[in-house]
Amino acid sequence: WLEVGIGIYDSSLWNRGIGLEALGIYISYLFDLYPTIRRIGFTTWSGNHGMIRLGEKLGMIQEARIRQVRFWQGRYWDSIRYGVLREAWTPVRYKLDNMSD
Repeated sequence: WLEVGIGIYDSSLWNRGIGLEALGIYISYLFDLYPTIRRIGFTTWSGNHGMIRLGEKLGMIQEARIRQVRFWQGRYWDSIRYGVLREAWTPVRYKLDNMSD
């Protein structure tokens, strides 16, 4: 399997769909490039609400949660793993491709 990630460090660019478009294109590219890959995923933490929403919009499923492994701002957060299988990606890809029209 493959793990992907994205970082948009300028917060003025958050919540504009840039991450959705970029990661969607990248996941499609990887599935095209590696025809034997069955799953692509990413890991984030429970305080990263934008990445969680992004994963859900990309049709990813929460596959694992490791509780209280990150300490930040005085509290513990969970590590969350999301993934999408090739056969589940096809309808998501179609939807993303038609959003830009």
